[in-house]
Amino acid sequence: MKNIVTLMIAVALPVLKAAQPQSSFKLEWASTGSHCVIGGGPSLEFQKKAFNHVAWRGEKVFAQAVVSSEEELKDVRLSVSDLRNGKSLIGAENIRLQFVSYVVSDLLDTTKYGQCGSREDKSKWGEVLVADVLDINDSMTVPAGRKQPVWMTVSVPSDARPGKYSGKLTVTSSNAKARSLNVELTVADHVLPPARDWAFHLDLWQNPYSVARYENVPLWSDAHFEAMRPVMKMLAEAGQKSVTATIMNRPWNGQTEDAFGSMVTKIRRIDGTWLYDYTIFDRWVEFMFSLGIDKQINCYSMIPWALEFDYYDQATSSNTTIQATPGSQEYNEYWGSFIADFARHLKSKGWFEKTMIAMDERPMESMQEVLSLIRNIEPGFKISLAGNYHEPINHEIADFSEGFAPKKEFPESAKARRKELGLTTTIYTCCAEAHPNMFVISDPDEAAWLGWFAQAENYDGYLRWAYNSWTLDPLTDTRFRTWPAGDCFVVYPGGRGSVRFSKLTEGIQDFEKVRILRAQWQKEGNEAKLAQLTEVLKPFTSDKILEEGPAKALAAAKSFLDKQ
Repeated sequence: MKNIVTLMIAVALPVLKAAQPQSSFKLEWASTGSHCVIGGGPSLEFQKKAFNHVAWRGEKVFAQAVVSSEEELKDVRLSVSDLRNGKSLIGAENIRLQFVSYVVSDLLDTTKYGQCGSREDKSKWGEVLVADVLDINDSMTVPAGRKQPVWMTVSVPSDARPGKYSGKLTVTSSNAKARSLNVELTVADHVLPPARDWAFHLDLWQNPYSVARYENVPLWSDAHFEAMRPVMKMLAEAGQKSVTATIMNRPWNGQTEDAFGSMVTKIRRIDGTWLYDYTIFDRWVEFMFSLGIDKQINCYSMIPWALEFDYYDQATSSNTTIQATPGSQEYNEYWGSFIADFARHLKSKGWFEKTMIAMDERPMESMQEVLSLIRNIEPGFKISLAGNYHEPINHEIADFSEGFAPKKEFPESAKARRKELGLTTTIYTCCAEAHPNMFVISDPDEAAWLGWFAQAENYDGYLRWAYNSWTLDPLTDTRFRTWPAGDCFVVYPGGRGSVRFSKLTEGIQDFEKVRILRAQWQKEGNEAKLAQLTEVLKPFTSDKILEEGPAKALAAAKSFLDKQ
């Protein structure tokens, strides 16, 4: 396809030369740490110098350019040359160019820290256009006076020769003379391993139900899985570790546009025994494993937000719902049989060691009741929790994610002990914090900052409660009835990424680079380098980002990495 596009441009050259050039047509490099906003909010920062990044072999490098003109630009197209270093090259097939499309977003309430709550009356929260969607269209018309961002992703081959590479980014239009920018990339003599081998524990919760609704395909059909492939492939390429699975209906009480259903069918026979059908669960897990997301299966939830549990009752030939609290006889009967059978099934598939019974922001007393039930039936089951720190059960939580807050509840000694025991400890953000976050209106640098914060605070990774719980029309309007726009999704349908998701990936890569360098320097006994790294990480604190924003700390940290 790239060769075809190049040929079309070559054929059109005589026409372009004959067209009346428009001097107002501009092509400029801009920062990836800010984005184009129409109607208010943060403004785009332009770069005064040419693009010149330092990258490791195997790394993805991101850049942003901006097209603008006082007159409408028709049939705007993008192309990039090979990047050359003498006889070596990074072929253009390793470089992806995408127009960044605008979507409607709301604004944050700058008078308070938290941003949770109803947003039914959208007029109270403002309305702006934000360039966030990394679109998949080959061409577009740029309206007069509109700043149109272009996103460039360079996937540096793992066998690229170290050195300085040069090339050109070119933008053409049917009614204006072409514009070009120099692209320079310095490949360092370091190698970043493939994403599936990264240590960073990324856990963005997937919503397969959202894909089925948006694409208008039958749930769990072949068409559904094909529609999910480009969406989930992006997640795998970011180093995702966990598969989000649901073992009951509506574990979060249907708070998203598309409620999560149960991937396991529970049937109570006439004689009172139970039958479980794992067909959907198995197919979903196998699909995600095939994409490379195969380290962990997080199963939600034995303690849902609404303590209602459903099953099909053969005695009445109807779907039945019961209400039961953890520790009650009804609860233990409902879940006890399932735990035993689920463990048997997982062991038969070879998945038991990867599976977590997962809970989300649940009280300690309920957690203790559930832990007691599980331990009595299948002591080997691992437990995951996203929520507040609970000292009495800390050692029983194999995968714990703490909510970001200016004042941490998680003692450093407890975190260190968890590392000694091989337990995973991550950080999560949600509507509870205005900064740092990954809302559509958020400063994109905040997403990259999270990876550095995880390093500085000795966390293993990052969790976010929704990867793709889309609004009704996410490619147009990202606002939702609750929470700031974009809180419940960070990518878009059809395999469209986003500026903020790319920046999150950037921060994860930096986390890995620091991890690799630290291990190298520890092995060498290079105390000077280790001391420098400690100083670089010091500004990545919860109070600093609220006072200064992310840009200053990130610039210093990246400058340090580039020199290694």
